[in-house]
Amino acid sequence: MGMFSSNGKDVTIRFGERTVIGLTEKVIIKSLDGKEKEVLARSDTGATTSSVDVGLAAELGLGPVIKSKLIKSASGSGMRAVVKAIMVMENQDKECEFNLADRTHMKYRVLIGQNILKDGGFLIDPTKSQID
Repeated sequence: MGMFSSNGKDVTIRFGERTVIGLTEKVIIKSLDGKEKEVLARSDTGATTSSVDVGLAAELGLGPVIKSKLIKSASGSGMRAVVKAIMVMENQDKECEFNLADRTHMKYRVLIGQNILKDGGFLIDPTKSQID
């Protein structure tokens, strides 16, 4: 069964054990030492790994690089550095892995991939709009 819960203007929709999110969600990205920034992120079920813009990563001091990973994208394949950060979405704090990508030419500085969607127990509802 679905369930709504609210804390002020934020509304969390749950379906069983899973939290329903939209195609875009406001998230807070935090470095492991506490610097943070709220951004609008895009959910992408086709992306195996989540990405964060290199400029945002530098601004927050994300790092150190924990590994490199081969990433296949529309622009080709290549090795990308992977860092850990804390992401807050729908009242859940999760330590997550993000590959670093130049997303300056893209609308969203953070891409939420399968690694976060599965681990966080999220379902995507394309009709759910971001509340301003």
